[in-house]
Amino acid sequence: MREQFGSRESRRLRRTGLVPGVVYSGGDAARPFQVDGHELGRFLEDGHALFDLQIEGEGAVPVVVKEQQRHPVRGEIVHLDLHEVRLDTEIQALVSVELEGSEDSPGVKEGGVLEHVTWEVTIEALPTEIPDRLVADVSEMTIGDTLQLSVLTPPPGVRFAVDDPDEVTIATLSPPRVEEEPEPEVEEEAELVGEEAEVPEGEEAPEAEAPAEEGGDEGSGEGD
Repeated sequence: MREQFGSRESRRLRRTGLVPGVVYSGGDAARPFQVDGHELGRFLEDGHALFDLQIEGEGAVPVVVKEQQRHPVRGEIVHLDLHEVRLDTEIQALVSVELEGSEDSPGVKEGGVLEHVTWEVTIEALPTEIPDRLVADVSEMTIGDTLQLSVLTPPPGVRFAVDDPDEVTIATLSPPRVEEEPEPEVEEEAELVGEEAEVPEGEEAPEAEAPAEEGGDEGSGEGD
């Protein structure tokens, strides 16, 4: 267990391979903790929605993940917020959504682009009923199809905490992306400035008029 909060302390822990975290509960004060980052990553990847957390010097308590912050580039967890729960009281929790059957989808076989839109949904359930993950079957999707949350059946005792499941898109299957070939560059004819126009064959070019002398002929208007 760590005794200090703050970004400076968190950065120090990350440099040593530890991930800082905080446990929130009822009206009690938040309790900071630290855990090995490598072990935490493998543990959460296994899909543990509810688990017991034991902080040094305390007894184990049931907790769920409230929020996990990841590095924007490397994707590793850099901070973890947990929420201590009562096993006899329903709570809201985020559950990951996984796609299944993409290799059998007719639209994917035709070259369509399958996009996973919603990766997590909020559910309501007793802590012991929270599923590790939800699975969406996309094996029947064709090009142009959209899969909504309303087609998923939650496990017994679980409800989706959304106003309208029909408004939540889980996946879409779009037509193949066609890359447009760049158009050939059109060479524009350069306009020649200051050159004589071309004379049609058989015609003589007009003689240029000599510029008139300023002031007229010399001696004009003068007597002998």
